[in-house]
Amino acid sequence: TGASFVFILTYLHILRGLNYSFSYLPLSWYSGLIIFFIFIVTAFMGYVLPWGQMSFWGATVITNLLYFIPGLINWVCGGFIINDPTLKRFFVLHFIFPF
Repeated sequence: TGASFVFILTYLHILRGLNYSFSYLPLSWYSGLIIFFIFIVTAFMGYVLPWGQMSFWGATVITNLLYFIPGLINWVCGGFIINDPTLKRFFVLHFIFPF
């Protein structure tokens, strides 16, 4: 798919940066890591959007990682469980995050 191709190119770009001179421009390296994190979050939200069985349980596992921060799970899921508000929020964030 298109997302797999983007991640392959991203990994190749990271490896090129590791091979050549990432230590000369640390600010550029850190901004690249932030962009990579945004790619991962956007891809996860896109994975959840079909709302099948695998998507539901993937969303459940990943959002359970957020339980250690009080109040964050309510903001992300719209409640204490994965439900329709969660899907709507993931759709909006999946659309807005790349911009």
